[in-house]
Amino acid sequence: MRKRYADIIKELTDKELLFHLYLTQVLILSISLILSIIFFNSFEEFQALFEFNDINILVIGATAGTAVVLIDIVLMKVIPEVLYDDGGLNEKIFQRRGFIQIAFIAAVVAFSEELLFRGVIQTHFGIAVSSLIFALVHYRYLFNWFLFVNIITLSFLIGYIYHITNNLLVTIVMHFLIDFLLGILIRKRYLKKTKRKAEEENAFNDH
Repeated sequence: MRKRYADIIKELTDKELLFHLYLTQVLILSISLILSIIFFNSFEEFQALFEFNDINILVIGATAGTAVVLIDIVLMKVIPEVLYDDGGLNEKIFQRRGFIQIAFIAAVVAFSEELLFRGVIQTHFGIAVSSLIFALVHYRYLFNWFLFVNIITLSFLIGYIYHITNNLLVTIVMHFLIDFLLGILIRKRYLKKTKRKAEEENAFNDH
C-alpha cells in the first residue's frame, strides 16, 4: 500500500499535484464554511475565533512554530532517514517552488486546515476528536508509524495552544511557519543536491 502510494505520487505531473493540493484545500474550506453555518449561532460568534490585536500571535504562535521546526531539524539529523519518508509528497510539492510560492501554499493550507480542525471541530467537539481527524486526514502518514505519532503529537500541541489562547490566528501563524520553514528547508536541500550532482557530472566529463 505504501509503495503504491509512493508510485502514484511519482506519476503525478507538477500541474496535477498542484491541482489536487488546491482542490483539497478548497474542499476543506468549503466543509469549514458549511459546518460554521450549522454550528455557530451567529456571524459574531464565528468572528470571535479571530483576535487580531493579540500579542500571542507572535509570542506563542511564531515561537511554537519555529520551535517545532527546530526540533524536526534535530530529529532529521539523528534518526534514520526512512522514518521521515512520507512517500515523496512534501519533496514534490516544495522542492521546485520559489519563496513566494512556498509561502502561498503554506498560507492556504494553514488557514483552511486550522479553520476546520481547530476553529470548527475542536470548538464544538473537543481537542481529542479534532486531533485524531487531523491525523487521519493526513493519509500518507498512516504508512509510517513515526510520522503518524509525529502528526498526532503536533495536532494535540496545536490544539492545546488554541485551547489556551482561544485565538485561531495564533495556530494559523504556527501552522504557517511550520509548513513554510520546512518547505524552504526542502527547497534548499534540493538545490544543494542538484548543485552537487552537476559538479560530479562536470568532474566526470572533465576526465
